[in-house]
Amino acid sequence: MENHKHNHPSQKQVINRLSRIIGHAEAIKRMCVEEKDCSEILIQIAAVKSALNNVGKIILQDHINHCIIDAAKNDDEEALVKLNNAIEKFLK
Repeated sequence: MENHKHNHPSQKQVINRLSRIIGHAEAIKRMCVEEKDCSEILIQIAAVKSALNNVGKIILQDHINHCIIDAAKNDDEEALVKLNNAIEKFLK
């Protein structure tokens, strides 16, 4: 895990979106407990997956626009390796 700390422009937006996703996931859990229609549960799961992917895109953009630009200025090849690994896992 990287040891550097710095502010990302979208940090507040990401945190707010993650809070909504957590609430949505809790609602899906309630739907399961209440034995709601399976097709409705699957639709809601798809919505959460999409929301998570969108948050991932925001984080990736921030990472490229800030961390990777800084890494390039400092000839930090390890940061590029980590970026490639993260992208590979994110896109699976």
